[in-house]
Formats: sequence, structure tokens, C-alpha cells
Amino acid sequence: MLISRKTVIRLLCVICAAALAAWCFLAYSNKTVVDTASPWLYSSTESVPFKAVGVVPGTKPSGFYFANRIEMAAALYHAGKVKWLIVSGDNRRENYNEPLEMQKALVKKGVPASAIYCDYAGFTTLDTVLRARDVFGQSEVTIISQAFQNQRAIYLARQNRVQAIGINAADVGSEHRYWLGSLREYVARGRAVLDTSLLNRRPHFGGPKIIPGDVAVEGCVEGRG
Repeated sequence: MLISRKTVIRLLCVICAAALAAWCFLAYSNKTVVDTASPWLYSSTESVPFKAVGVVPGTKPSGFYFANRIEMAAALYHAGKVKWLIVSGDNRRENYNEPLEMQKALVKKGVPASAIYCDYAGFTTLDTVLRARDVFGQSEVTIISQAFQNQRAIYLARQNRVQAIGINAADVGSEHRYWLGSLREYVARGRAVLDTSLLNRRPHFGGPKIIPGDVAVEGCVEGRG
């Protein structure tokens, strides 16, 4: 059956209107996230205020961002700007364990194993910040990641009653990866605004309380993964 010219035009108008609405929402979301986070971002260990707990979001251990996050987390600890570190990441697949790899890398940088706590269910940035509050009992933290993720993490945290600040680890130098990451982050910020304003999404998993500094709690379990 042939589709009339008028029907095609109407369909194109609907598609264009939907695309424009989506673009406007993403632009609004991006500005909201950046404006919320900007006052709470720091770029050096000298300028960042002390918080008892730092949170390092997970990333691929062999990837571009991992080493820079570890470097900044270790520097923050050695500067006395945090007492404990929560390494939060993905451990869903066999032989893939972001938190444990981060813990091992931090120990190599001179951070005591006793100061590191593994969150094995930090599957998303939202999971990481909500579990820092609900599982690890923190109402204020320093998030240690690249600037693009710090902005979204701070937004999510502060929308969920966690007084988060962020210190920016060095970004990657690849222009291709920068633009690819920027596009993905632009969409992720839209999801973050939806999560906090409409969906009220919760972490994938809860768990018993693990309070950093509690000598009865084991921070990381070697056998996981």
C-alpha cells in the first residue's frame, strides 16, 4: 500500500519534533548537571578539603582511565585528605573484578590495604553513590575520577542527600576517545536527571552495613571474582 505525501510529511514532522525535544532535554540535563557540580570540583590535592572517605568509581583495569584514578586516589590518601578509600566497581563476571584490581593497584602505590574498602556492586555511577550512603554509611565523600564522571556523580550524590565533592584525575589524551566519551556522557547526564526526577532508580543490590574504620569489617575479600 502506498503512503500518501501528506502522511510522509506528518511522520517526518513528528520525528523532527521528537528529536528536537530529546535534544532540548539533553541540553537542559547537561547544564543542570554541570551547574550543580561546578562549585564542588577540585583539581589538586592542595585545594581539596578533607573528607574522611574517598570513593573511586570503577573502570576497565587495562583501560585509559584506570591508572590516572589510582594515581590521584593514592596522592589524596598520602596528602592526608582522606582516611579511607572505597573502590567501587563491577564484579558481575567471572575473572573480572574492578574493585579488587583497584585495591591491588592502590596497595602498590603505598596505600595500606586496611584503608581500602571494596564495593563489589558499583555497576553504575548511581549504584556507587547510593551504596556509599546506604551500605557504607557516608553522608559526605570525595569522588575521585575524571571531570566528566565527577560532574555526574556529584549531581547524583547531592540529589540523594550525599554531600559529595570531587577531585579530577587526569583525563586521557586521545581526541577520538574524548569526543566519543563526551557524546556518551551527554546522554548519561540525561539519564541521571531522569533517574533523580522521575524514575527514582535504586541500586541493583543493597547489603549489610560496612562502615569504614570499623575494625570488625574486612575491607576487601581476596577470593571475590
